[in-house]
Amino acid sequence: MKNIFISSDHAGYSLKEQIKKKFSKKYTFQDLGTTSSKNPVNYPDFAHSLCKRVSKSTKNVGILVCGSGMGMSMAANRHKKIRAAVCYSVKNTKLSRLHNNANIITLGSRLTKKITAFKCIDVFINTKFEGGRHNKRVKKI
Repeated sequence: MKNIFISSDHAGYSLKEQIKKKFSKKYTFQDLGTTSSKNPVNYPDFAHSLCKRVSKSTKNVGILVCGSGMGMSMAANRHKKIRAAVCYSVKNTKLSRLHNNANIITLGSRLTKKITAFKCIDVFINTKFEGGRHNKRVKKI
């Protein structure tokens, strides 16, 4: 069973809460904040907190949500053992896991429709890394 950490800034708060509600019967999330869409926060703080947890075990994965997905991804990818992918379609989500062994998905709440985000989350959690020829490439990251 994977440990799933989830976090957002104020712009991603609503989508984060919708993700938790949608998948509450299927997965257990460890929510690392934020707790409101009303108070502006700094997305790097939430990305860094989540990355510290995800990097502790290969069984850990993370979901980060901000307005575009880009800021969270940039902050997350500064950490060792983290491969955060901005996902906007089922196909690019699947490839991020199959070929890049992404361990964090970042979503843009202002750019991604809710139904697409839900599909991406499900694919991200359930797709396994192919390994093989991709191992040497991932190690170079």
